[in-house]
Order: sequence, then structure tokens, then C-alpha cells
Amino acid sequence: MSEQQKNKASDSDPLHGQSLEKILLALVDRYGWEELGRRIEIKCFNIDPSIKSSLTFLRKTPWARSKVEELFVNMPD
Repeated sequence: MSEQQKNKASDSDPLHGQSLEKILLALVDRYGWEELGRRIEIKCFNIDPSIKSSLTFLRKTPWARSKVEELFVNMPD
């Protein structure tokens, strides 16, 4: 893949360069744990939430990670 193709791919991918931790921190900052847990109903957001426990769960659970990434991509600026 050429450098130009790589740049084009990264421009079209809103998650390019975003770590799961950065995504989660942005969502918690924007919505808070309570609202985040309401929007995505998973225990790690609703029962004693923390970044560490949420990251552990999201890394092991593709469907939950997809929901978090989708919420991040659709989050208003």
C-alpha cells in the first residue's frame, strides 16, 4: 500500500489513531458513567465503573467494543 493510500484510508477511518482508552475517556468526559451506562447497558458502566475494568471488558468483548466505538464516532463535536 502506498503512502497516499495509507493516508486516504486513515482519513476515512474516524477511529484511526484513537486508542480504546482515549475513546472511553472521551465518552466518560462527554456523558459521564451514568449516561454512558444508560446508552450502552453493560455492567462495567453501571456497577462500580472504572476505566481499568471497562477497558478489560471491552478488549475481551467485541460486541461491546463495537457499541462503544459507534457511540464515539457518532458523538457530536
